[in-house]
Amino acid sequence: MASNGTETEEPTVPLLNHSSSTLTESECDDFNDKKNLKWRVFIESKKLWHIVGPAIFGRIASYSMFLITQAFAGHLGDLELAAISISTNVIVGFDFGLLLGMASALETLCGQAFGAKNYKMMGIYLQRSWIVLFICCILVLPLFLFATPVLKLLGEPSDIAELSGMVSLCFIPLHFSLAFQFPLQRFLQSQLKTAVIAWVSLGALVVHVLVSWLIVYKLQLGVIGTALSLNFSWWLIVFGLFLYCVCGGCPLSWTGFSIEAFSGLWEFVKLSAASGVMLCLENWYYRILIVMTGNLKNAEIAVDALSI
Repeated sequence: MASNGTETEEPTVPLLNHSSSTLTESECDDFNDKKNLKWRVFIESKKLWHIVGPAIFGRIASYSMFLITQAFAGHLGDLELAAISISTNVIVGFDFGLLLGMASALETLCGQAFGAKNYKMMGIYLQRSWIVLFICCILVLPLFLFATPVLKLLGEPSDIAELSGMVSLCFIPLHFSLAFQFPLQRFLQSQLKTAVIAWVSLGALVVHVLVSWLIVYKLQLGVIGTALSLNFSWWLIVFGLFLYCVCGGCPLSWTGFSIEAFSGLWEFVKLSAASGVMLCLENWYYRILIVMTGNLKNAEIAVDALSI
């Protein structure tokens, strides 16, 4: 200590305090980081489920229509349930996987256009997807027209093959609805408009239950009427989503029909075909199981059990 009393030899005290203060701040930062990490995970999860939650519900609702149709067909008899199961899981299932995979190309293109704020191209991509998938539906149409001989060739019993072929003919409107519904769903998902898909699917599901009950128990139209009710419900989803898009739901991305949709189709076909084949291969494993079950004894019961 200096003799004048004005200077003190305490240079280490502030340094010690500074060092201690720095360590405390570091510990506080670590604690806050861990606490903030949990909060950020919660916030991001909430944002994620806000998007994917309605999308999951919409997919479950639309797929449940097939289950409801099979359930009502089961009240008609074992043969009717087997025919509906073969038609929905094998004939429509092959078509479903192919078109769903091809529509996935639109999700990639629309996602890129949305990120680049090139909203006009999203509507054009949507129309190109409609054109390509509609042409694909025409090419796949013989599978529905000649379902009976195809199923017999695969070893299905004659009674199941005959009725399944008849039901498959009734599913032709459903077949073409997929070419419009899947692109509309991808188009809206790319813009984070998944809630409208969920609401439209929910409405169609409720209508489907009511129509199926009316057809089976009141009008007694049998397995053909049950199949036609599925067509009605799936086209209801198409019209609901389409009306949302054209009636102001997507003012930036939907500006009306354009002749530009007919340009660049070949590049879109190549991208769509690769996606379609990939997803189709994933779906065929289960379809092959159902087809092979038709070769067992008591094929009706075996097909019914496996499809359920």
